[in-house]
Amino acid sequence: MRKGLAGQRLVAVFIAGVLLLNFPLLSLFDRPERPFGIPLLHIYLFAVWFGLVLVIAWIVERGAR
Repeated sequence: MRKGLAGQRLVAVFIAGVLLLNFPLLSLFDRPERPFGIPLLHIYLFAVWFGLVLVIAWIVERGAR
């Protein structure tokens, strides 16, 4: 039963990733502002990618127990 739950969570993370990295949200962060000299879009992309990796690692690690 736990394996199925982990699979469902991974599918949910995949769908969230597709939504977070799709056009409508990306256009919100495509602005000329540059916090710390880095384009806002690059910060958003890296933060979303890093967050997705952390969540996937947490799900896989928790499912391995």
